[in-house]
Amino acid sequence: MNQQQFMAYVEGTMITLQLTFISVILGFILAFFVAVMRMSKNKILKSISWVYVWVIRGTPMFLQILIAYFAVPIIYRNMTGQVLSNWSAFGAGVGALSLNTAAYTSEVIRSGIESIDKGQWEAAQALGMTKAQAMLKVIAPQTLKRLIPPFSNELTTIMKDTSLISTIGITELVKTSKGFAASGAIRFYFFCGAVYLVMTTLTTVFFDKVEKIAGKYE
Repeated sequence: MNQQQFMAYVEGTMITLQLTFISVILGFILAFFVAVMRMSKNKILKSISWVYVWVIRGTPMFLQILIAYFAVPIIYRNMTGQVLSNWSAFGAGVGALSLNTAAYTSEVIRSGIESIDKGQWEAAQALGMTKAQAMLKVIAPQTLKRLIPPFSNELTTIMKDTSLISTIGITELVKTSKGFAASGAIRFYFFCGAVYLVMTTLTTVFFDKVEKIAGKYE
């Protein structure tokens, strides 16, 4: 591997990491609101969140990426009569990945919150806390500890799913490898796999340590 190829891999890796972490952060924020809607007593909010989770979890990630990149600008133009000129492949990729991870993570958050003993809510209210205060000060800290393992799994899943973004023109790890391997140098595919293994392994090790540290404060 020459210097030019090495630098191309560095750039491709950075794009993969950017797609991963931006999507996971945005997805986690959205997931919290979706989880709250799912637990809401408001039937409209509950129904909207249910349909959203049902659609996203029931359709392929690849299709969601294609819709985000190709269909969204067309829908926007038909509805407004204007061209969505600033819609990029990177933005479409982040949007699709964020919506996907939010759907899955929201269910994890919801189940985590519902797994907290009801006595915790009652104890917080007995101390004079409002429902919002009880959520932030009592329920959320306990829920976050339980979210570490599934969140780690979702992060590694999204990291691998960024490879699908290459289909809309973003030169991340897979597209970089495909370009170099076009001449028959299949070793680049194996090198790409090794880079993914390193990233996902480091992620797993990091969250294992975080989980152990969090466990000391239970």
